[in-house]
Amino acid sequence: MKPRCTTSENPDKARVCDACPTTGGNANSTAARYALFLSICTLALMRPHGHGHAGLELAYIGPGAGFAFLGSFLTLITSLLLSLVSFLVGPFRMVWLLVSRRQGYRKARVRKLIFLGLDGFDPTLAERFMAEGKLPNLSRLKQQGSYSRLRTTFPALSPVAWSTFATGVNPAKHNIFDFLQRDLRSYVPELSSSKVRPPGRTLRIGRFRIPLSRASVEMRRKSEPFWKILGRHSIGCTVLRVPITFPPDQFNGKLLSAMCTPDLLGTQGSFSQFSTRTETTACIGGNRYPLARVGDHLEGAVEGPENTFIEGSGHMRLPFHILEIDREGGALLEIQGESYRLKPGEYTPWIQLRFRSGAGVSINGIAKFLLTETKPDVSLYATPVQIDPEKPALPISQPTYYAMYLAKLLGSFATLGMAEDTWALNEGVIDDDAFLKQVESIKQEREQMFMAALERTRRGVVACVFDTTDRVQHMFYRYLDCARAKAPADEKQRDVIESLYRDMDRLVGETFKHIDDQTALFVLSDHGFRAFRRGVNLNSWLLQNGYLAFKDGARESGEYFEGIDWSRTRAYTFGLGGLYLNLKGREAQGIVAQADAEALRKELIQKLTRLPDKDTGEIAITNVYAASDIYKGPYLEAAPDLIIGYAKGYRTSWDAAVGKTTARVFEDNTKAWSGDHCVDPVLVPGVLFSNRKIEAKDPGIEDMAPTALALFGVQVPAWMDGKSVLQLA
Repeated sequence: MKPRCTTSENPDKARVCDACPTTGGNANSTAARYALFLSICTLALMRPHGHGHAGLELAYIGPGAGFAFLGSFLTLITSLLLSLVSFLVGPFRMVWLLVSRRQGYRKARVRKLIFLGLDGFDPTLAERFMAEGKLPNLSRLKQQGSYSRLRTTFPALSPVAWSTFATGVNPAKHNIFDFLQRDLRSYVPELSSSKVRPPGRTLRIGRFRIPLSRASVEMRRKSEPFWKILGRHSIGCTVLRVPITFPPDQFNGKLLSAMCTPDLLGTQGSFSQFSTRTETTACIGGNRYPLARVGDHLEGAVEGPENTFIEGSGHMRLPFHILEIDREGGALLEIQGESYRLKPGEYTPWIQLRFRSGAGVSINGIAKFLLTETKPDVSLYATPVQIDPEKPALPISQPTYYAMYLAKLLGSFATLGMAEDTWALNEGVIDDDAFLKQVESIKQEREQMFMAALERTRRGVVACVFDTTDRVQHMFYRYLDCARAKAPADEKQRDVIESLYRDMDRLVGETFKHIDDQTALFVLSDHGFRAFRRGVNLNSWLLQNGYLAFKDGARESGEYFEGIDWSRTRAYTFGLGGLYLNLKGREAQGIVAQADAEALRKELIQKLTRLPDKDTGEIAITNVYAASDIYKGPYLEAAPDLIIGYAKGYRTSWDAAVGKTTARVFEDNTKAWSGDHCVDPVLVPGVLFSNRKIEAKDPGIEDMAPTALALFGVQVPAWMDGKSVLQLA
């Protein structure tokens, strides 16, 4: 899922809620580092973005834009202080590291461990392509070491599975069950992985606002990742873009944050489309803005974060001009006093954008631009404005300067958690070719980071996750799925997924160059893939079967449960994997007594298991799982009461995912987003390749963290659910 956006008159909101208690994990740890400077910064944090319903139009949100201003100050101050401290204590630290690392590696069975994550790499496709001789490096890895399918999590979602990879525990111990979780007071969904809490008190001086108390950034993933444990034992880890690492863990190692890192607006990625067309149709995942004809050129403005320094000043904007549209369909983009050639079908490089507040403060972001049409109208696409890694406005790496180091070493790079703009393709703002070029560019950036880390790591762990396999399969499964593919127009795209798998095999071959007999390599995925042809709106089914009710006799509800009568609602759904009971004493307006909850769970399981789609004659749901049967841990109360195991070809509908109830239970999925893994987890295992012999009979993704610890001779904590997949003497 990505942010839900509308036109420029009604853009995304970023929302703050204080409902969830801060228990366990590393809540407030990032903010604590910056406490002194926070007290003097002239900014109020995190206000809603846009003008929609009070706090309801959020979808998939991240920390707000307001915090980014603080980050700009803090990054500068922190960098200067760290440089000074490093200069003064550097020699002493080097001696200490040499001594401590020698002690840390005393019991190690390997010198180096590499985790190469290929998000969504599907075992059925991998096995087929290996049998056809198309994946020679993975075949070699299988022959010389091991290959197995890898059990995924319930549900089979990336934030859930990669959190389990990192911590070695089931979701009830790490507290991530979906992309979203609900506010138990308002029922409104909010981002499950992180939360920004603004200063509680603000001083107003005229139109200026000054915070008088601390802000905080909370990591909602609980438990402890294996790299933090290894760091305590002086075993170095470099962790690159492993999902659910924002805000970054503070540990003895290096980390670059990934999934759920926000853009500069505080959303999970809002693209911009600028056009001379007069219509203002709404779109999902971005905003439309006008291009005005002024003389011989066109004028527009890039929207940045809200200017929360000065009350009522709205969003900061950067004006730009488009000039010289030529016969070849190219043009010239002028922005911030610089000129960039716009060529048909080619993105600009990353352009640094500086938004000035008018109060002597500015914030930096980066974006790429693509001219998508010139006749008869002119349209320009801009990627979401992302945090600039050279001048990060939010903490996106550990240590803070690591992102800056990578940018100086390799050039600027995408920082957004889901940088591949799937919604721009869904909405037809960019086409297949433009999406694939964007994906390829991001993959190349990631590969440069990964190879640089391998070249510089003599001992320790390098873990890197590539999202490309997930994003491309989401958007291009329609060409692989015979039920949706259209011939002959689609023939040129039918080998996109196969080509991608072959390219990932090439990446494995490049990784081989950094392996010796003292190196353990694991190539793994968090889940597989299936076609997504039909959506299921379980809120509509609950309504039709008397478990959910509307206010005032309405026939449909709005997003985020707008119009639901909670006094007559016993069950509801949102997100991608779960169904919730409206429990008394848990939800603010709960009506289901604890004594009746188990009977209601069993009743829903019985009715929803093997739910038929009467329009197609197919089964839409294969299994329904009670959370109490599959999860054990202190955060069980935060879990969905039931996990829905959709059948092949089915998934929760787009409307149900954002808490909307419509007239139909089943509907065709007509979007480019045509492949998914939000199905019964037994249908979408991941893959596990290794140059070591895998002894486990049924390895699961929870086994990776214990395996990492065991390889370095570190005792596996009793609270971990997983076991090492290797037999180590």
